[in-house]
Amino acid sequence: MTEVPPPYHMSTDDFRRYGYEVIDWIADYLDSVDDRPIISEAEPGQIRAMLPDAAPEQPEPFDAVLRDLDEIVMPGITHWQSPGWFAYFPANTSPPSILGELVAAGLGVQGMLWSTSPAATEVEEVVADWLVDLLGLPESWKTTGPGGGVIQMSASDSTHTALVVARERSSGDPGKMVVYASEQAHSSIEKGSRVAGYGHVRLVPVDGRYAMRANALQGAIEDDIAAGLNPVAVVSAVGTTGTTAVDPVRAIGEIARSHALWHHVDAAYAGTAMICPEFRHHQDGLELADSYTFNPHKWMFTNFDCSLFYVADRGPLIDTLSIVPPYLRNEASESGEVIDYRDWHVPLGRRFRALKLWFVLRSYGAEGIRHHVREHVALAASLAERVETHPALEMIAPTPFGLVSFRHFDGDEATDALADAINDSGWAYVTPSTIDGRRFVRVSIGQTNTTAEHVDRLWGLIEQVAE
Repeated sequence: MTEVPPPYHMSTDDFRRYGYEVIDWIADYLDSVDDRPIISEAEPGQIRAMLPDAAPEQPEPFDAVLRDLDEIVMPGITHWQSPGWFAYFPANTSPPSILGELVAAGLGVQGMLWSTSPAATEVEEVVADWLVDLLGLPESWKTTGPGGGVIQMSASDSTHTALVVARERSSGDPGKMVVYASEQAHSSIEKGSRVAGYGHVRLVPVDGRYAMRANALQGAIEDDIAAGLNPVAVVSAVGTTGTTAVDPVRAIGEIARSHALWHHVDAAYAGTAMICPEFRHHQDGLELADSYTFNPHKWMFTNFDCSLFYVADRGPLIDTLSIVPPYLRNEASESGEVIDYRDWHVPLGRRFRALKLWFVLRSYGAEGIRHHVREHVALAASLAERVETHPALEMIAPTPFGLVSFRHFDGDEATDALADAINDSGWAYVTPSTIDGRRFVRVSIGQTNTTAEHVDRLWGLIEQVAE
């Protein structure tokens, strides 16, 4: 008699039962994360040592998988969703975003072409266009115009893509091509330039507020032209990683236009703030930009990964990245009436990332997102005021958004000791950094559930240590 193999697939009944358990587990986690030490105490190799050397040959009960989620995974987790998370920038999630991610995983579509799931493409088109209006971006950047938006994995991917398009739009030896960015620009610009084959990256000096000096950019371009080099692209920042400095977008855009440079604007963190009209003066001059990026997965309560990349004209982007082998040809694409987002970035495959952003925008509404952004900015301004009046502390940069940057008057050692004391507390976490050769502390206020109570508690510790 032939032995009947076991049913290896999980049944939908078991999926439903365990699915409820997983949702309960996530909800319990979100309810309890404020009580957990933020930083994992795991030693290098500790998590790996708890895992077997080989994958299981026989199926394991899913109860065992869920048990190991607590016993193996959780000890190695750094809790970015803690309201005491003041480090780096936020990597926020929210219940609507989690549910959107769950539905996208359940549908399991591969949205490389419009025809491989029309909804995956058209929902993405719509949310990208919604955000043009919500953030006060140029109307021509909508997919109904010459430009358009696409969801990438990260702002780094968006920047790399922009630099590749700029390189292809230019001509001559890539070894003589130059990319310009501020001394405070994100490291992804240097990395993206290297990946794209540029011969030179010129880091332009900044002013006292750590914003790029437009006259220094003009001078650098003129010097490079005189030296026989080929200026190709410039990247300006609306909110640098170090201090959230804002480069003069309009002045940089005008210089870029005068020298036919591609102008990319990096608003990875601060772009979300533009949903509030009172912050849009920081992006004055966007109509002069060729491309732009911001990350809903930082401050718009949409879990990683979800980065919006906009172009003023999608023609050069598609010309650069479109390769159509026979197996991807189809009637819809040939008609020219649809968008195939595979032509808008390097990967061919793409997940239905727009679904979670759609869930968030509908669940919060623009009103809800504005409320929380304004609350975070107000908390940051309040903390900055306390720092300014403290006799042992000094601000090292303005606070235009939700980042407070300060140091101890007694120098680097005292500043690092302050950061260490905060991080050793277990319930708060900040990022120490260096600028102009001096150490300082970055306090980023923007985690989904951070409130005035958490900022007050942080300030109490700062006062205690800074005396």
